Amino acid sequence: MKQMIAHIALVVADYDEAIDFYTNKLHFTLIEDSYQPEQDKRWVVVAPPGSHGTTLLLARASKPVQQPFVGDQAGGRVFLFLSTDDFWRDYAAMVADGIEFVRPPKMADYGTVAVFKDLYGNLWDLLQYADDHPMHQRLPQ
Repeated sequence: MKQMIAHIALVVADYDEAIDFYTNKLHFTLIEDSYQPEQDKRWVVVAPPGSHGTTLLLARASKPVQQPFVGDQAGGRVFLFLSTDDFWRDYAAMVADGIEFVRPPKMADYGTVAVFKDLYGNLWDLLQYADDHPMHQRLPQ
């Protein structure tokens, strides 16, 4: 049996500003942006460069009950984890692009990590797994 998590839905305030942030600041690839007339919504999917795994579905908050979750989907915890093959390259590029890091880089048993905010305040880990960590083997070569 083969299964995978295809998308993670990320509640956003506005499609276009979210696309701009993810494609121009984090350099993600816009995979799809199509209008769904039956729901009056857009289906917007982005993915990190070189990724062939899980994607982000940028889902605009369309009901009042969804609004408070924009930027706080995990109650202030790190919510998403961006794994890289070169931490320092990506960290320097992100800092140069104005990404706000709320915890500085540190070395841990599992690798190198720093915490940043997306445009709405969701917390992300930027991390490079140590060579002997089980997740290191899962990175595309």
